[in-house]
Amino acid sequence: MNNISLKKFFLFIFLLSLLIGSCNAQIFHKNPEKQLFSKTLGKKKEPKVKEPRTVLKAKRKQESNDRKLKKDYEKTVRRSQKRTIDIQTPEVQSRMKQNEKDYTKRDKEKREKVKASTKRAGKKYKE
Repeated sequence: MNNISLKKFFLFIFLLSLLIGSCNAQIFHKNPEKQLFSKTLGKKKEPKVKEPRTVLKAKRKQESNDRKLKKDYEKTVRRSQKRTIDIQTPEVQSRMKQNEKDYTKRDKEKREKVKASTKRAGKKYKE
């Protein structure tokens, strides 16, 4: 009788040790691919290439030149618009100014209407 209980006890301890060993073997990671392959698939780092100083200097110079050209263009456009208004008769000037005000008002109303409608649509699909 004692021999049977001893066998059952050892069997119980043996099964318990197997169970604990298998539990310890399971280590969970956020990204199992990284654990298996040490790199995630699809992401490849491109090597950083440092450009020479002359190239960087030329790029900065080109950007500043582009900014200057854009600023000059905007200035020319404003001057042209002002000249267009100045050469008109006073009645036409007042009408042009009123048209500009009306256009600004319509544009503002339209933008507000679009904003309100997109807000409603956003609320509709918001989770």
